[in-house]
Amino acid sequence: MPKIFTVLILICSAILMQGCGPYSFTGADINYNTTKTVQVNYFQNIAPRVEPGLSRDFTQKLQDLLLNQTSLDLVTSNGDLVYEGEITQFYEAPITATSNSTAAQTRLTIAVTVRFFNTKEPLKDFEQSFSFYFDFSGTSLLVGSKLDAAVDVIFERLTQDVFNKSLANW
Repeated sequence: MPKIFTVLILICSAILMQGCGPYSFTGADINYNTTKTVQVNYFQNIAPRVEPGLSRDFTQKLQDLLLNQTSLDLVTSNGDLVYEGEITQFYEAPITATSNSTAAQTRLTIAVTVRFFNTKEPLKDFEQSFSFYFDFSGTSLLVGSKLDAAVDVIFERLTQDVFNKSLANW
């Protein structure tokens, strides 16, 4: 009797599992039967203040995120999913002041405009601006490795926001 009970449980489990659709732990809503490739075009830096390497770094971070969180192949042309856009803002501004009218805290803000094209499901296409910031002490300069660390924090958030808008269904 216990053997029959075990077999029935296995059969019921198999039937229930068949009813569940594919699930992604990243939240990506991609039909891998029709969508195989992703293309990330170079994001030009058109911000009034140009920081060297920013375009390359953002483009690469977005490519890395898409490759790490999906099973898509990266291509340079004719992608099923296409990302393109520009870095539109890169600026520092004081956000709090001291009694001496100097900046107690400063904020670095980066904004990108992203155009997303889904050649398999054109209703999911969009164009949207994304921005994020990093706050730091107004008494220090954001240069060198400090600037690199701040940009990494901002790009991590921006690329995740772009991923969520374009491919996540939650």
